[in-house]
Amino acid sequence: MEHTYQYAWIILFLPLPVTISIGFGLLLIPRTTKKIRRMWAFLSVFFLSIAMVFSTNLSIQQINGSFIYQYLWSWTINNDFSLEFGYLIDPLTSIMSILITTVGIMVLIYSDNYMSHDQGYLRFFAYMSFFNTSMLGLVTSSNLIQIYIFWELVGMCSYLLIGFWFTRPIAASACQKAFVTNRVGDFGLLLGILGFYWITGSFEFRDLFEITNNLTQSNEVNSLFVALCASLLFVGAVAKSAQFPLHVWLPDAMEGPTPISALIHAATMVAAGIFLVGRLLPIFIAIPYIMNFISLIGIITLFLGATLALAQRDIKRSLAYSTMSQLGYIMLALGIGSYRAALFHLITHAYSKALLFLGSGSIIHSMEPLVGYSPNKSQNMVLMGGLTKYVPITRTTFLLGTLSLCGIPPLACFWSKDEILNDSWLYSPIFAIIAYFTAGLTAFYMFRVYLLTFDGYLRVYFQNYSSTKKNSSFYSISLWGKGRPKEINRNFLLSTLNNKVFFFSFSKDTFRIDNNVRNKKRYFSTYFGKKYTSMYPHESDSTMLFPLLTLVLFTLFIGLIGIPFDQVGIALDILSKWLTPSTSPFHTSSDYSVNSYEFFTNAIFSVSIAIFGLFIAYILYGSVYSFFQNLYLINRFVKKGLKKSLLDQMKNMIYDWSYNRGYIDIFYTRVFTMGIRGLTELTRFFDTRVIDGITNGVGVASFFIGEGIKYIGSGRISSYLFLYLFFVSIFFLIFIFF
Repeated sequence: MEHTYQYAWIILFLPLPVTISIGFGLLLIPRTTKKIRRMWAFLSVFFLSIAMVFSTNLSIQQINGSFIYQYLWSWTINNDFSLEFGYLIDPLTSIMSILITTVGIMVLIYSDNYMSHDQGYLRFFAYMSFFNTSMLGLVTSSNLIQIYIFWELVGMCSYLLIGFWFTRPIAASACQKAFVTNRVGDFGLLLGILGFYWITGSFEFRDLFEITNNLTQSNEVNSLFVALCASLLFVGAVAKSAQFPLHVWLPDAMEGPTPISALIHAATMVAAGIFLVGRLLPIFIAIPYIMNFISLIGIITLFLGATLALAQRDIKRSLAYSTMSQLGYIMLALGIGSYRAALFHLITHAYSKALLFLGSGSIIHSMEPLVGYSPNKSQNMVLMGGLTKYVPITRTTFLLGTLSLCGIPPLACFWSKDEILNDSWLYSPIFAIIAYFTAGLTAFYMFRVYLLTFDGYLRVYFQNYSSTKKNSSFYSISLWGKGRPKEINRNFLLSTLNNKVFFFSFSKDTFRIDNNVRNKKRYFSTYFGKKYTSMYPHESDSTMLFPLLTLVLFTLFIGLIGIPFDQVGIALDILSKWLTPSTSPFHTSSDYSVNSYEFFTNAIFSVSIAIFGLFIAYILYGSVYSFFQNLYLINRFVKKGLKKSLLDQMKNMIYDWSYNRGYIDIFYTRVFTMGIRGLTELTRFFDTRVIDGITNGVGVASFFIGEGIKYIGSGRISSYLFLYLFFVSIFFLIFIFF
C-alpha cells in the first residue's frame, strides 16, 4: 500500500506535458501543431484519465485501510529556517482529486465539440491542462507555502480562461475584475501565512495545528493576534469561493466559455476556498470566534446568492449566483463544525452544477444559429422557451440537475443539503430558518430557469437571413409580438407593462415558425473552414451529450455514498469511513448514523418547502396558468390604469434588488473605484500644483531675485558697507522698540 502512495506525485504532473507540448508546438511548428489539434484534446483526456484512476485507487485504499501518507523533501535549508515541499494524501485530498479529474474529463470531452469552431482551440486546451495541474498541486500540497504557490497559479489560469475571448471588452473587463478581487483575498492569505509562521515557526500543517492549539490553551500567545491571522487566512477562501463581500467577480466570470464555467465555477476553483477552510479547520476550531464568523459569512452568502438569482435573465449568471448560494451552504456547515456534511454537499453540488452548466452550454449552442453568436442573446432566457421538443436529451438532463439542486429526493443534493439544514437547526434556529427559506428560494429560481428555457413556445426574434423580407420563410417572432391588436393585448401587454416584475409565459397563440425552417441550413466561416448548422434549435452532438449523460449518473447515484442510515444490511455510508482518518487531533473518528425514521421525518419539512418553491415558480412561469393570469392582470391594469399597487411596488423593489445585484457592484464602483480615482486626482493635483509648484516657485523666485540683485551690485566696498549698516540699524531699532 505504501508503495502505491510513493508514486502519488504522478497525479500532479500528468496534465502538464500537454500544456508544455502545445506551447512549444505553437512556437516552433505552428502549422503541424494546428493540423493535429484533435490529438491534443485526446491526450488531455487520456492523461487526466490516468490521474483519475490513480486518485480513485488511493481513495479506495483509504476507505479500506484508513491510511494517510505524506512525503517531504527539503527545498531550502538555512540555519534555523527549513522549507520542505511534498505531497499529502488524505481523505480531503482524495475527494478534491476525484472531483477535479472526473469533472475535468467531462469538460474536456465536451469542449472538443463546443470549441471546435474557435481559433483559440489549442490555446484553450493548453490553459485547461495547466489549470488542472495547478488545482491538483493545490489539493496535494503539504504546507501553506506550497498551497500559496499553486493558489496563485490557479488565479492566473482563471484570469486567462475567463478572459479567453480577450478581444471582447466585456470579457477583458471580467477577467480583470476577477483578478483584482482575488488579489485582495490573496494578500490577506499571504499575511495570514506569515503571521502563523511568526507564531509557530513552521508552515507544515501538523506543526501548525499542534503548536497553535498548545499556545492558545496555555495563553502563551496573544489570542487577538491569532484570531487576526486566522481571519486573514479565511479572507483568501472568501475571495476564491465567492463569499460575501468578495463575490462580485463570479457572475462577470461567466464571460468565459461555458466549459470554463462548468469547471472553474462549479467544481474546482470555487471549491478551492472550501478546501482551504477544510484543511485549516483545526486552527479555526481552536478559535470559536472565527467559527462564528465563518458561519455568519456562510449564512449571508447563501441568502444573498439566492435573492440575486431571482431576476437574472442570463442563464449562466443565474447558475453563477446559484453556485454562490450553495457554496454559502457549505461554508455554513464548516462554520458550525459539520465537516462531513460540508464535504458531502461539496461532492453532490459539484456534479449537479457541472451538469447544469454543461446543459446551459448545450442550450446556448442550439440558440446561436438563431440569434447569432452574441452572449447577450444566446444566453438570454427571455428569448428562449419551448426548447423541449428540439433538445429533449438536454432538457431531461437539465431537469434532473435542477431537481437535484432543489433538494428533491432521491437525487444527490437532497441527502447533503438536508443534512446541513438539520445541523444548522441544532446550531442556531435563526440560521436554520434562513437556510430553510433559502432552500425554498433555490427551488423557485432554479425551476424558473427551467421553465423560461424549456416551457411554452420559442420567443426569440428570428433574424431575416434572406436579402428581402417578402421572400423569407421566417416569421418575425419578437419578444413583444407582432399581429392583431387583440393578440398583442392578450399575450404580450402584461409582459411589456410588468416586465420589471416577473416575466410570464405566453399562451398558445404565440406565432409559430414555418415548418420549412426546420430543413433550412446556414453556414458560418471559421478558421478551419465552413461549418454548417441548422437554423432551427437542434440537439447537440454526441460528444457534448456524452458528458451530460455521464454527469446524470453521478447526480442520480453519488448521494448513496453518504446516506446516513443502514437499515438494509448494506453499509451505504461510505463517506463517514472515508473521512475517519485525519492529519490533526481535532478531527475525531466518529460514526455518523441516524435512524431512518428520524431522517425522513426531518426531511419532510425541507422537501415541502422545496416543492412549495417549485409550485410558485410554476404558477408564475408555467404555461398552464399564464393565459388566465394574463387576462386577470390585464383587466386589473385596465381598471386601475397604470397605477401600481403596493404589491407591484414590492415586486419592483425585489426585482430591482436582484437584477442590479443588490447594488453591491454600484456601491463598490462609487466607493472604491471612483473613490480611488478621486484620491489619485487629489494626489496628482497636490503633486503637480503644490510640490512641483514650490519647486518651480523657488526656481522662479531665485531667478528674479538674482536679476534684481545684479543691478544693485556695483563692485564698491563702501556701497556694500553702507547697505550692511543700514539693514543692521533697521533690525536693531525693531529689536529695541518691539
